Amino acid sequence: MPKTANPSTLDYSLKTAQDGTVHAEVRGRMEAGSVGPLWKELASRLKKPRGGLVLDVEKVDYMDMSGQALLLHFSRLVQDRNLPVEIRGLRSDFRHIQEQIDCFDCRPRPMQRKLSALEELGRAAVNLGRDTRQFFSFVGEFVSAFAYSLTHPGTVRWRDVLSHMEYVGGRAVFIIALMGFLIGVIIAFQTAITLRAFGAEIFVAKLLGLSMVRELGPLVTSIILAGRSGSPFAAEIGTMKTNEEINALQTMGLSPVRFLVVPRMLAAMLVTPLLCLFFLLFSFIGGALVMLSMDFTLSSYIHQLSTSVGMTDFLGGMVKVFVFSILVAWIGCVRGLQTGSGASAVGRSTTSAVVSAIVLIILADGIFAVVYYILGI
Repeated sequence: MPKTANPSTLDYSLKTAQDGTVHAEVRGRMEAGSVGPLWKELASRLKKPRGGLVLDVEKVDYMDMSGQALLLHFSRLVQDRNLPVEIRGLRSDFRHIQEQIDCFDCRPRPMQRKLSALEELGRAAVNLGRDTRQFFSFVGEFVSAFAYSLTHPGTVRWRDVLSHMEYVGGRAVFIIALMGFLIGVIIAFQTAITLRAFGAEIFVAKLLGLSMVRELGPLVTSIILAGRSGSPFAAEIGTMKTNEEINALQTMGLSPVRFLVVPRMLAAMLVTPLLCLFFLLFSFIGGALVMLSMDFTLSSYIHQLSTSVGMTDFLGGMVKVFVFSILVAWIGCVRGLQTGSGASAVGRSTTSAVVSAIVLIILADGIFAVVYYILGI
C-alpha cells in the first residue's frame, strides 16, 4: 500500500524487490516540511541494504535543498556499499542544483598513507622542477611583453604604472625612512661602543657609510618591498585569477602579462632605487645623531662619509637594489598567476611570494658579493 507523508504536499510509495533493491516513487513537493517521513522510511529500509536504490522523482513538482539533501544522502549511502543507484525523471533544473551541491562531501575519508622520506624528497624535487619551468616560462613571456611595451609605449597603461608607483613608493616612504633611521642609529651606536676601546670612534662614519651603501641599504629596502609590495601583487593577481578575471582577459584577447605584470614591474623598477636613497639618507641622519652625541662635529662626520663612500660603491648598491626590485615584483606576479582556487590558495600564494622573494634576494646578494670581489669593486 502507498504510504502518505502529507497528502497536500508529498506522496510516496516504497517497494522492496526480491533482489533487495528499494524502489521509491515520489510525487508532489519535496520540501523541508514534508520529506521527514520519507527520510525515516528510507533510512530504516536502507540500514543494511542488500540491493540498490531506485528513486523515481518524475512527478515531483517542487524540490528545495531538503529534497536535494535526501537524494544526495541516500545515493551516497548506497554507493558507499558498492551498490547501484538510479534517479529517474529528475528535471533539468533540479539536476543542475544537484550537480552544484554534489561537490560537498562530508563523509569521513580514510587517512592518507604517510609518505616515506624518499617519497617526500621525490615530491619536493618534482615541485621544484615544475616551479623552475614555470619561472623560466614566465621570464620569456615577460621579456617579450616588456620588449613590446618599450617599442610601443602607447600600449602601456601609464595610469596603472603611476598608481602602482604611488602604492609601492609614495606610501612606503615613511616605513623606509623610519627603518633607515633606526638601523643607522643602532649600527652607529653599537660600532662606537666597540671602537671606543681603541679610540677610533671617528671611523664609525666610514663603517656606517660602506655597510649602508654597499649592503644594508639595498638589502633592507628590498626585503621591506617584498613584504609590503610583493605580497599585494600576488594577492591582487591571485584574487583576479580566483574570480576568473584572468580568463576573461584572455578571452578578450588581452595578454595578462602585458596587462597586469608589466605595469607592476615598471613601477617597482622605477621606485625602488628612490626608496633606497631615502633609506640611506635617513640612516646617515641617524648615524649623525650618534656622532654628535659623542662630541664629534657634523663637518667631520660628513667628511668621513664622503671619503669612505665613492661613486663605485654607490653605483654598485644601486645596481643591487634595481635587480632586487625586479626579483620582488617578478616573484609576486608569478605566485599570483600560479594561484589555485579558493581563498586559502590566495593566502598560500601571498605567503609563498614573500618567502620566495626573500630567499631570492639573499641568493642574489651572495652572487653580487662574489662578482664584486672578482671585479675588484
